[in-house]
Amino acid sequence: MPKALENVRVLDLGRILAAPTTSMILGDLGAEIIHVEPPWGDDSRTFGPFVDGKSAYYVSINRNKKGIVLDLKKPEAREIVHDLIAVSDVLLENFRVGTMERLGFSYERAHAINPRIIYASISGFGNDALPEYANRPAYDLVAQAFSGLMSITGTEGGPPVRVGSSIGDVMAGHHCAIAILAALWHRERTGQGQRVDIAMVDSLIYMLENAIVRYTVSGQIPHALGTRHPTIVPFQVFRTADGWLSVPIGNDELWVRYCQAIERPDLAALPRFQTNPSRVEHADELLPILEEVMATKATGEWLSILARHELPCSQINTIDQVVHDPNVNHRKMVVDLDQPDIGRLKIAGSSFHMSETPGEVREHAPLLGEHTTEVLTDLLGYAPERVAALITSGAVYQHGTSQD
Repeated sequence: MPKALENVRVLDLGRILAAPTTSMILGDLGAEIIHVEPPWGDDSRTFGPFVDGKSAYYVSINRNKKGIVLDLKKPEAREIVHDLIAVSDVLLENFRVGTMERLGFSYERAHAINPRIIYASISGFGNDALPEYANRPAYDLVAQAFSGLMSITGTEGGPPVRVGSSIGDVMAGHHCAIAILAALWHRERTGQGQRVDIAMVDSLIYMLENAIVRYTVSGQIPHALGTRHPTIVPFQVFRTADGWLSVPIGNDELWVRYCQAIERPDLAALPRFQTNPSRVEHADELLPILEEVMATKATGEWLSILARHELPCSQINTIDQVVHDPNVNHRKMVVDLDQPDIGRLKIAGSSFHMSETPGEVREHAPLLGEHTTEVLTDLLGYAPERVAALITSGAVYQHGTSQD
């Protein structure tokens, strides 16, 4: 089956999570990814969980890539980067702002080498950020805090809470992939490459949904509401007799059916509860009533009742329940991966379900330096003697050599 991004080559200088997420997306869609690591390996190789001392975390975000090792402190390695830029469609990096310039690979330099290159950067605050922001180191937790996301996450009146996944990195990675695809389409029409500048903070501000407009319209500062929605009622998680249940009642017609399902049609008849705006206004009165009702039955019983009334709802799955869910597996959202240094792992699959060019997990995550010789000889045409000399000098590393 053809791949959507066949014949697209990505030179991936990314590390840890944000840029590797971008290259994983592009790789799932069929692009050739050349992932460059330093001699000591990507930092994520030190993140657990571990199997026989090897990082399963690294494997989970680096499938479908070729791995090479370059010591960018050495001029011979930087020459290789120059040659790879010349034959690539995309250059991807998420170093601290200014690092690529110090290495000699600014956007201007890369464009001079290859005018068609899509030069994509991910940073905390943006490559063109104000000086006092641009050089600030940023991890996901910094982005979640600075963007305001943490201020609206958590229980009402409680401390700020980090979203359970590294959403600042992952969202920036997704936004970068979208921008790269748009840039490739622009290049298809014009022949021009361009710079892509993605900030983790920007990506999280983008996904704040209605929080910004709630403040700018009302002047009220949004705050954490637990599982409640700020402008739709009821739209939250309720405690049941034996657990929890999410119940998002998104319009007035669903509200009437919900009241019938919980055997409280009288609530739907009350004027102060008939429309969503009025329910929001009177939420402090309405929600305790609903909480008391929902606590009278077990989660499974409520699921059956609400399903009969064709109402949206879900139990709160734990990760083990997700991994073993039949539809999750039917959709191939958990797949087996044979990883040479670990064995068989279950990892998240590709969410790109398309009839002709679906995303898929095809190849294991590269061992450290697994494809160095292949890339230098087959792609760049280096003679074996030159490759051997580069390995001896320490400018490059090939998995399985005496240095291993």
